Amino acid sequence: MKVIVSIYRSPKKEGMYLYVEKSEGLERVPEPLLKQFGAPELAMTLVLTPERKLARAEAPKVLESIADQGFYLQMPPVPDASARS
Repeated sequence: MKVIVSIYRSPKKEGMYLYVEKSEGLERVPEPLLKQFGAPELAMTLVLTPERKLARAEAPKVLESIADQGFYLQMPPVPDASARS
């Protein structure tokens, strides 16, 4: 399975991204989530396959979430406790 995916960056939270099928855009993303996310900024568009390596997400999980919900929300990384010292 391969899907053309648009990845949007949140202007409100650094490291938060929304993955959606390009052909559907943001139409299946719930309105309350979009309000929290802020005005989506297109970061990139790519062909996603289960084998593709992503920086902070597993491609099969992203594809499954897009198929089931219409989107995948990538949350910002949790700050490392040792980095705050």
